[in-house]
Amino acid sequence: MTARQWKVEVGSSCIGSGVCLATAPDRFRLVDGWSEPVEKVVPEGDPLVVAAAEVCPVSAIGVRDAETGSELRIIS
Repeated sequence: MTARQWKVEVGSSCIGSGVCLATAPDRFRLVDGWSEPVEKVVPEGDPLVVAAAEVCPVSAIGVRDAETGSELRIIS
């Protein structure tokens, strides 16, 4: 059985604050002033992605089930 995975997305509401990069430098980077995930697919429940999503000042970080494409809510 394959482990479930998340697809990580940064929406157009990103303001390039860099908070995600400071929180999870292995998961996010700034490109032309905007955040993007280093890897678009991560293991389900990745704690660094969860932490970055929780601190994003504009809630621009989202996750989807990589298999179904269903949008997921991150709840701590």
